[in-house]
Order: sequence, then C-alpha cells, then structure tokens
Amino acid sequence: MGESEDKFLAIYMNDQLALGIAWREVARRAHGANEGTALGEALERVATGIAEDVETFEGIMARLGIGRDRLKPPLAIAAERLGRLKLNGQLRGYSPLSRFVELDILAMGIEGKKILWANLRDQADLATRLPSVDFEGLIERAGRQRAELEPFRAQAGREAFTR
Repeated sequence: MGESEDKFLAIYMNDQLALGIAWREVARRAHGANEGTALGEALERVATGIAEDVETFEGIMARLGIGRDRLKPPLAIAAERLGRLKLNGQLRGYSPLSRFVELDILAMGIEGKKILWANLRDQADLATRLPSVDFEGLIERAGRQRAELEPFRAQAGREAFTR
C-alpha cells in the first residue's frame, strides 16, 4: 500500500474509531437508563460487545502502525454527551422518544459497523494484510447485536409514536 493510501486509511480508521467510541457511550447510557429490564439486559450485552469491538479495532490500528488521533475520541465523547441535551418531549427524565432514538442510533451504528468490517476486509485488503483477524466473525457478531436489539427498537418506536 502506498503512502497516500496508508494516510487515507489512517484518517478513515480514526474517524471510525471516534464513531465506535460514540456508539459505545450511547449503548452504555441506554443500558443505564433501562437497567433491571429485559431491554437493559440486552443493552448490557450489546454495550459489552461494542466495547470489545472498539478494543479489537484499536488492536487492528496498532498492528497497522496507525496512531490514535488525540482529538477525535474526546470530541466523540463530548458530542455524545451534548446529544443528551436534545429535547425528548418532556422537561425531565427519560421519555419513550429517548428510548427509541437511542435504540435507533445504536441500530444505525451496528449496521455501519457491519459495513466497516467489510470495507476493511475488502476495500483496504486487510484480510490479506491481517489474516488472523476474523472479519466474517466480526460481521456476524454485529448481526447478532442488531437482531438482539431489533424487537426492543420496534416496540420503543410503537410506544413513542402511538400514544
């Protein structure tokens, strides 16, 4: 891979790392807001899986010699925290819209993660460069995460919009 391709891969991977960190924080927040429920249990598993994916991703970056951008991860965390301030249809507390939006954001992030793993495997040819990375397994795990959250996301949407 040439110098410009490595530069572009480094930028892409740092952007994706920041997004992964933001989604990890959303999953953790959603888990905390739903603790003690079946949804909370599902979110705990998904949040743990997303955190593991972030660690895996950081490991891939390290193996490729790609340094972690100093600004993007803290900015992603700050953006997630600012996102908590958005209006949710009530002055205080967690509303049905809050739950749906969080689950919707997580669904989008998980779908994006499936695309990310495929891009790294195929477009960046990391399956050849890093044959020990199980990209198929990572894609399948994202699919399981998505499937686990989908019934809760659909129910939250019905509760938010059919009141």
